[in-house]
Amino acid sequence: MPTTPANTSSDGANADSQLDSLISRIQSLTGGGDQPAKQQPRRAPSAPGATPPADPAAEVGSVDESAAVPASGGPQPALQAPVPQRPPQPPPKPTPSGIAEYTFRNSSPQGPVGQAQSAPPPPTLPPSPHQGSQTTSHRSKLPAHLRSAPASSTATPGPKAALGYDGRDIPAGPLGFKPSRDEVWRPVEPESMEQAGINESILEAIIYRYLLTAGEAEGRKISDQVKVPFRLIEPILIRLKMEQHVGYRSATATNDYVYVLTESGRQIARNHSADCTYFGACPVRLDDYVKSVRYQTIEGQYPKKADLIQAFSDLLINPKMLNRLGPAVASGRGMFLFGFPGNGKTSIAERVTGAFGKYIWIPRCVDVDGDVLRVFDPMNHELAPPEEASGLLDDGGIDKRWVRIKRPTIIAGGELTMEMLEVLNNPDTNISESPLQLKSNCGTLVIDDFGRQKMRVDELLNRWIVPLEKRYDFMNMASGKKIQVPFDQLVIFSTNLEPKDLVDDAFLRRIPYKIEVENPPEQDFRKLFEIMCRVTKMPYNADAIDYLIQTHYIPVNRPYRNCQPRDLLLQVKNYCMYNDLEVELKNEYFDFACDNYFSVM
Repeated sequence: MPTTPANTSSDGANADSQLDSLISRIQSLTGGGDQPAKQQPRRAPSAPGATPPADPAAEVGSVDESAAVPASGGPQPALQAPVPQRPPQPPPKPTPSGIAEYTFRNSSPQGPVGQAQSAPPPPTLPPSPHQGSQTTSHRSKLPAHLRSAPASSTATPGPKAALGYDGRDIPAGPLGFKPSRDEVWRPVEPESMEQAGINESILEAIIYRYLLTAGEAEGRKISDQVKVPFRLIEPILIRLKMEQHVGYRSATATNDYVYVLTESGRQIARNHSADCTYFGACPVRLDDYVKSVRYQTIEGQYPKKADLIQAFSDLLINPKMLNRLGPAVASGRGMFLFGFPGNGKTSIAERVTGAFGKYIWIPRCVDVDGDVLRVFDPMNHELAPPEEASGLLDDGGIDKRWVRIKRPTIIAGGELTMEMLEVLNNPDTNISESPLQLKSNCGTLVIDDFGRQKMRVDELLNRWIVPLEKRYDFMNMASGKKIQVPFDQLVIFSTNLEPKDLVDDAFLRRIPYKIEVENPPEQDFRKLFEIMCRVTKMPYNADAIDYLIQTHYIPVNRPYRNCQPRDLLLQVKNYCMYNDLEVELKNEYFDFACDNYFSVM
């Protein structure tokens, strides 16, 4: 049926009204309902299969409005009047972070009434599953001063170091530990391999060697052997089981297993044992040991006069001598003790350490790039384990790779050689032993009878002339690696010889204190007899002491020595016991003792 002009104009009006309705709906969906309408002229329909023209607005979430025009069966008639145009919209306002507002419109939740509401994605575009990455890409295009750091980049600050009792920066100890002068620091049990600084390859080799030697062991017994928490070594044991290098011998009542090596595991263990036979506590990093020496250094102790009096409480020290010793001990540097033999130079040197704190923590051994260096020596170190936790479980929170010892005092006499001052490596076990100066760190090293060693004096001086001044030493490992270690101890040279006859001025300059241990006066000499009578459990007789001094000392101008009261009383006691006599002090007994004691003196 032919179309009349009236019908044609009616159809055009209907199409215009539908188009206006569609534009209003799009405006309400995109949040532009409160803005003046802006209409684009309708495009003529494209031929089937033709590519629509590019629309820049489509890149920011707009739609091609021509695609929403309903198509009729025939060609559309030409428009008789232009459609009203919408005024241009202002550009989107930037947010405080500098990102255009429209980039967040699709991802933000719908706000309350009266605020700009979020619109869902346009009907022709699917919602993007990577909205966060789109935001990040916009952020990366902004200038550096407008970019905001992502939330994941905020680093959580680690635990701060606590202040020790003397105000030094010292890491906080285990829960409940209170630092004091006697114990300034305790190692904390590690929470992870990274925190402990454990080389997992070395730990695995130690486990292999231990199982090869022991044959079989429970998981917690292996943990106790290597001194590492079980929760840290359990993943290693599980991995070795999955690799079929270890197997389960049986299960235990504590939800554990008894581990044994398989044939392939035994072969690996033999290879590890050929390199080194060590299967003790897991070594501590060298850096951690150096830090521990700094925490527990004697230079930060500064003992007072009361501390020295307490340290020398079992000795009779002249007040003049105590005033000279005090500043030397408080300095933590080296000193020379010289004087006649028998006046107590060694006894004084042995008790100097008591003026400092009581305990320090040292590692059982140190890892030096794969080499095992022993530090704890039962021959020179005295164990002083801390109080144990009550109950079945150990909740002390202490790193078991460290041991608490009494602040060391190591004495080397005439047996001292140059080899004892260097790292000693056993070629059969490939385990290195630390030298004396390393074992005496944070304590006292006494070189007794200085000048009478097997080594020449100038060799010892040349070896220590730099460490005494710089407070660090260099050591050569068996692998050829040279390491720097602390030289942090009070070095005391005790000698009966004149110091200027032994060493030159360059070495004496590095020993700031030279103290002469003089002969005791007569009053102190008599007091020593009273003290030693109580020690030897002999009755004190003042008349016998007067006879001894008036007969065997003053007439021959014999000097008094601090060791003589003890030696003479022991002579009298042995004489009485041999002759089945009552142990007492008599004149004739002292005559016999002096004839023996001073026969060649």
